[in-house]
Amino acid sequence: MHPIQFSVRPAIALLLAALCCASMPAVAQAPVTTPVPIASFFQRPAFNDAVLSPNGKNLATRIVDKNGHDVLAVIDLESRAAKIVAGYTSDDVDRFQWVNDERLVYTLNNKQEASGDTWQAPGLFAVNRDGTRLVQLAERDAFFARESTHIKKNILPWHTYLMAPGAQDSEFIYVRSNQYQFNGSGKSIDAVNLLRVNTLTGASQVVNRPGRTQGWLLDHQGQPRLAVTLEREMATVHYLDPATGQWRAMASFDAYIGGNDAFAPLGFGPDGTLYVTKTLNGGTSSLHRFNFATGKVDPEALMAAPGYDFHGELIHNRARLLGAELVTDRRAGVWFDGAMQAMQAAIDKAMPATANLITVAADPAAPNVLIESYSDKIPPRYALFNKKTGELSQIGESYAKIDSARMGSQTMVSYKARDGLTIPALLTLPPNGAGKKLPMVVLVHGGPWVRGATWAWNPDSQFLASRGYAVLEPHFRGTAGLGYQHFAASFRQWGLAMQNDLADGTRWAVAQGYADASRVCIAGASYGGYAVLMGLVNDPALYKCGVAWGGVTDINLMYTDTTFSESDLSDDYKRFGMPRLIGDPVKDAVQLKATSPIEQAGRITQPLLLAYGGSDRRVPMAQGRLFYEKVKKTNPRVQWTEYDGEGHGWYLPATRIDFWSKVEKFLATQIGQP
Repeated sequence: MHPIQFSVRPAIALLLAALCCASMPAVAQAPVTTPVPIASFFQRPAFNDAVLSPNGKNLATRIVDKNGHDVLAVIDLESRAAKIVAGYTSDDVDRFQWVNDERLVYTLNNKQEASGDTWQAPGLFAVNRDGTRLVQLAERDAFFARESTHIKKNILPWHTYLMAPGAQDSEFIYVRSNQYQFNGSGKSIDAVNLLRVNTLTGASQVVNRPGRTQGWLLDHQGQPRLAVTLEREMATVHYLDPATGQWRAMASFDAYIGGNDAFAPLGFGPDGTLYVTKTLNGGTSSLHRFNFATGKVDPEALMAAPGYDFHGELIHNRARLLGAELVTDRRAGVWFDGAMQAMQAAIDKAMPATANLITVAADPAAPNVLIESYSDKIPPRYALFNKKTGELSQIGESYAKIDSARMGSQTMVSYKARDGLTIPALLTLPPNGAGKKLPMVVLVHGGPWVRGATWAWNPDSQFLASRGYAVLEPHFRGTAGLGYQHFAASFRQWGLAMQNDLADGTRWAVAQGYADASRVCIAGASYGGYAVLMGLVNDPALYKCGVAWGGVTDINLMYTDTTFSESDLSDDYKRFGMPRLIGDPVKDAVQLKATSPIEQAGRITQPLLLAYGGSDRRVPMAQGRLFYEKVKKTNPRVQWTEYDGEGHGWYLPATRIDFWSKVEKFLATQIGQP
């Protein structure tokens, strides 16, 4: 491998800028005393995706054109010729992937409309890398921009979606198609079908499924091999035997709380080995092989991360398994392959300020690899590394207007909850904030059973840090990725032990000297919004104010709310998951009343900023309004904001900018400018 050298040839980033025909006005450098503009944090990223072709000779990217729309461009990495192959006047290219070396598929979205106002499906389209042979594969209610060669009789219904790429060696792909059932509360997904689609003709064939399939996994040859079905609370993994062409059950386990037999299929290696993640002895999960001869998971762990569940993706080409991208307190590549280890070391030496994630092409002989670089202060950047020449070429930056020197520093810390459970947390301090007792925002993630924030540039926490606030993001019990015991400790603990974890972390930050005890605010969305309200109820002396958006206010309404004919919480989850994870509305009625903010609204006296989306199907705005009407009777210091077209979270940059502008003013008033 040649020594790494930065490219002296025309930079790919300049090619992309020319391709977009977007003239960037000269901007005077703002004095360092001027805050970083809010728009710099919450605008759409100008460059946020890139995928190598299977042979590694071309790069497909999604970039913003001069009209502000995302378009699909392809760059020939040898000639450096670039071409927009899919662009629309009223829509944006969304997801995309390579079908083979010559062809791509993509979906559309309208990123100028709030998520609740978007009535069109993503559709599905295929096009050659030179922009020819455009075919519409799935309906979208409106198709415009350029003429299509689609065959109308072969267009799939609107509920057709991309899944992970297959073998990428023919004109065929596999797609998901939802099958719905209708009941008194609207429609919900009954099963997910798998279809094999010809991207040149649109012809499709449905794959036989073993039951109420919810998920599929293709094997090393790009063929359907595993399917996961759900019946009541039981998930079953099925294997399609290539010898018989018949499905057989491999294992069954509780879909919501797991168990000793539970494992999660991760992917197939190039030799046909199935890799899974499994938790042994109630600890953290690790990477294992599945033994088809015994029908069991091999007990020997191939990869593990102390203190963390294995969470990541296999990295392989068509020849062999190379390693995995693993998420612990941050994302990183871990390699089985010695050559990849050496390449990683060389790239890290050339770019020491960032963590550098390597993506390989399918062809082992591919000349290029793709690099995504990031740090706590640097938003994602993309580059190409040529394995033959050692040339490193910059491609693009997601947030070019962010000055890393003015960003906060992040550290993963931990503290003990009152019952002895160790709680990790991400602590972000503003520039020059070390050693000072700062005003602090406790930022609570949603879910709640999802991964917490990892070490990386994040617009929410960095915006707050840029305004001089310390930001504490606790990985309270139930946060995914920290082992089964950490998960199980959260069962039926909304407003109880889960809430105590946040309060204990706040007191820890004060005791350590990071936070000024008299200037702490709690903030969060979804479950995080719920935790904000319960934090103000349970610990009124600890939190001086709260900011909640899209927050749950009534646990019982999660079961019964009929604001929308279609909720994004499935009937199975409400019947079999929520009663055990959150609480049974009958058996636990007393507890759910005590831990529902709407029942305790009269106890909230601190200043509070509330915001909801008018098209939110997870926590309908009507639920937020009920709480607002009740809490304002006894608390005059409550602000209400609604965004009519938004769903469960802010989609439009204009919404994000407006919301965080309100947060900035609110915090400055309540816990003071640093």
